[in-house]
Amino acid sequence: MAEPITLTVARRLSVAPMMACTDRHARYLMRLISRRTLLYTEMVSTGALLHGDAARHLARAPQEQPVALQLGGNEPGAMAQSAALGNRAGYDEINMNVGCPSPRVKAGCFGAALMAEPDLVARCVAAMRTDSDVPVTVKTRIGIDDLDSYSRLRHFIETVAAAGCQTFIIHARKAWLNGLSPRENREIPPLRYDVVDRLCEDYPELGFVLNGGIASLAEAAAHIDRVGAAMIGRAAYASPYLLAEADGRVHGAPGAPPDRAEVVRAYHAYARDAFAKGVPLPPLMKPLLGLFHGVDGARHWRRELSQGTYTAKATPDLFIRALERVECVQSNVRDWRDERVSGKSQRGA
Repeated sequence: MAEPITLTVARRLSVAPMMACTDRHARYLMRLISRRTLLYTEMVSTGALLHGDAARHLARAPQEQPVALQLGGNEPGAMAQSAALGNRAGYDEINMNVGCPSPRVKAGCFGAALMAEPDLVARCVAAMRTDSDVPVTVKTRIGIDDLDSYSRLRHFIETVAAAGCQTFIIHARKAWLNGLSPRENREIPPLRYDVVDRLCEDYPELGFVLNGGIASLAEAAAHIDRVGAAMIGRAAYASPYLLAEADGRVHGAPGAPPDRAEVVRAYHAYARDAFAKGVPLPPLMKPLLGLFHGVDGARHWRRELSQGTYTAKATPDLFIRALERVECVQSNVRDWRDERVSGKSQRGA
């Protein structure tokens, strides 16, 4: 297989755009854990930007960089205007959504449905590039419905690449626009990593980012070694601390990652400031729920946050109290394990 193109360091590992997940609070938390992983916004429709509260949709902290804006739409002029807004707001990349299979997105004739209209996608990309001086990329599936042959995918890639798109993020599943829910479309169509491998071989001059079904940093690293870049989705939101080793393992950056307690304390400072400016506590709490996933005290952490957030007069100080509870549980578990080891040693003597 041909050597994959060398992508920018920031794009070697990324976290997927996820509706109701990758908001600015989640991105801030992930950035505390990994300084170099590329983050994506939730998909923002052109209508929301051009006819709604653009400032709210584009809001981000400077610390989030590198961060990309994902746009949803199908009209070249509107895509160009929206890309220009994202460019002025300081986003490092503008991405076009050609992969979302939700009924609402399908009804608007964008997202995955656009795989059937490569010429229209190409016109959107060309328009976006005229009003943006940052990379314009496309996130897509490997096919939709019965339009899932490799020759159709090649035609899509070639048509859009001719308009100036040099990087394609490929969710390595087809999408069924009828009959499957968005969640089912993330799980039921089989993963076809071989299709992405084949694209890398056929188009070594382009950059491809493999997405879909990646559940750990180790899996992502294996795909990066083979393809050049990988994007983690829901696993990174459910367990954000899996990104802790990313800077060293994927990007070769020196230094130890922050521990979970350091992350909580840094995020607490951010949350206190946001809370004082009127941000409600629930959206600030939500990204934290999976921080201790897989370690002692995880159940206590989730319970403390879930129950405490909705009590009267709750503030971000709840996060510190929950951390103290987890640290107490972890200390007790260590003592219990030490006693067991000590007891076994004495019996062995």
